[in-house]
This record gives sequence, C-alpha cells and structure tokens, in this order.
Amino acid sequence: MTMHTHIKTFAPARPIWCAGCGDFAVQGVLEKSLHKMGIPPHKLMVLAGIGCSGTIQNNLPCYGYHALHGRVLPAAIGAKLANPDLTVIAAGGDGDGYAIGAGHLVHTFKSNPSIMYIVMNNCNYGLTKGQASPTSPTGYHDNPESGMDSILLGLSFPSATFIARGFSGNPEQLERLMGAALDHTESKKGFAFLEVLSPCVTYYDTHREWRARVYNMDEEEGYDPSDRGMAFQRALQLRAEGRIPIGRIFKGEHASLESLILNKAELPPAQQIVGRDGHREQYEKFIDSYMG
Repeated sequence: MTMHTHIKTFAPARPIWCAGCGDFAVQGVLEKSLHKMGIPPHKLMVLAGIGCSGTIQNNLPCYGYHALHGRVLPAAIGAKLANPDLTVIAAGGDGDGYAIGAGHLVHTFKSNPSIMYIVMNNCNYGLTKGQASPTSPTGYHDNPESGMDSILLGLSFPSATFIARGFSGNPEQLERLMGAALDHTESKKGFAFLEVLSPCVTYYDTHREWRARVYNMDEEEGYDPSDRGMAFQRALQLRAEGRIPIGRIFKGEHASLESLILNKAELPPAQQIVGRDGHREQYEKFIDSYMG
C-alpha cells in the first residue's frame, strides 16, 4: 500500500496595498520573472523591510522573513552565506533602505553578495501618511533638502556589479530588468540592485509626472552600461535636466562576497550535518588530543 502524506504549506496572503499602488506591478513582474527562471518556492527566500512594500513576502510562495527596520540587507546576506544555493531577494521602500538602512546599503554595495535588492521608491513615507523621505524632492511638504539618488550612490563603489532602475508604469521593461537582475545573482556574480519608481496613489501620486520625466537608457544609442564613467556622466546630466534615467544603468564585474569568504573545503552552514552521530569521530579525536 502506498501512503500519501499531505504537507501543509504557507498560503500567500492577498496584498493590502491601495488600489493603483505601483507595488502591484512590482509583485506581478517578480512572480512572472521567478516563474520564467524556474525558481521553485523551496529555493526562494524573500526578506522584506518596514513599510508598505515590506509586506510583499507575505504574498509570495517562498521562505519569508520580516526584518527589523532598516536591517533587511544584513539579514539577507546572512541567509545567502548560510545557504548559497538559495535565491535570496531583499525588498523594501525608500525610507527603510535609504534612511535607517542607508549604512547597510553602502556596505552591501561594497561587499557584493549575490542577492537581489528591490527598492520600491515612492518618494514619501506612505505607511505613515506621506511625510518626506530621503528621496522626496525639494519643496515636498516644505522639505528643504534635495532628494537622494541611489543610482549615483551605487556607481561610486568600484565593487558594484549591477545597478538598474525601473518604473512600475513600464512593466515590460521592468520585467527585462528583473530577469537580468535574477540572472546576475543566480550566476553568482554579486549584488543586483534594482530601484523601482513605484508611485503612492494615496499621498504622492506621481504617475503622470514620472511618466513624463523618465528617460530610457536602454534605448539610448551608443550608451555602454559597462562604462562606469559614462553612466556617472549621463546620470548627472539627466538629473540636471530634470529627467530620471531608467533601465540597466551599470553592469560590471567583481568577486562576490560568498566566493571570497566561504570555506570551499566545507559545506555551507545550512547544509552541514548537525546531528551528534555525524560528528562523533571528530569529537573523539578532539578529546583524545587533550588527553595526551
């Protein structure tokens, strides 16, 4: 007689975002990209930060983890180092990633782990009623500061290997960028950073404004995303013109963090045998060395 055991798994929740939120496009494109890449749920870990976008892992069939505010990247790096065979995706918003989490973003660009980071940027704190965030423009709710540009930040690191920006209003291009980012991390080439302009329809609806301002670098004749200097120059020029570059901004090469620090002679921590019997012989040798 053949026995069949029913294994109960987590049922993804329904999104709680406002109707029209750009995050719906991000989730839809991510799901489609994961399916195209053939990444099964038991090989996928999605970690999320705090904010509206921080619920995305609840909506996907995967291993999910809700990190502390601003700490999604170190948690994601830990997961990748513990089990490099996992596809590890970190997700969050501009507040979580560029304010309290900015220090971790800096060091993730520097260390280049093979994880993907999706930042859903709506230029405000949408979860707490629309206050100015690090990317809010000058004048938004009397904000005196200029908005941070994550692309320029990433380009400043010689170890950065994949920097892109998409727009939820252009899902076709976003799908190409998402697929390229996943391919980058699955090939163990390092950190794939993907910012997505994801308008907040409730507190700062920028759909029309951003659709008019975005500039598609993927269609610019002569643009070379492997040329860091050119990427810097064009990003600065477009910013001065009031335009927002989208597309694959930069793609370079640098050794990934896990290739540099993991002991190749041993299995990764999550794959090691931790039972007593598997270590008895080694333990006895260790004790004998002290007994003389």
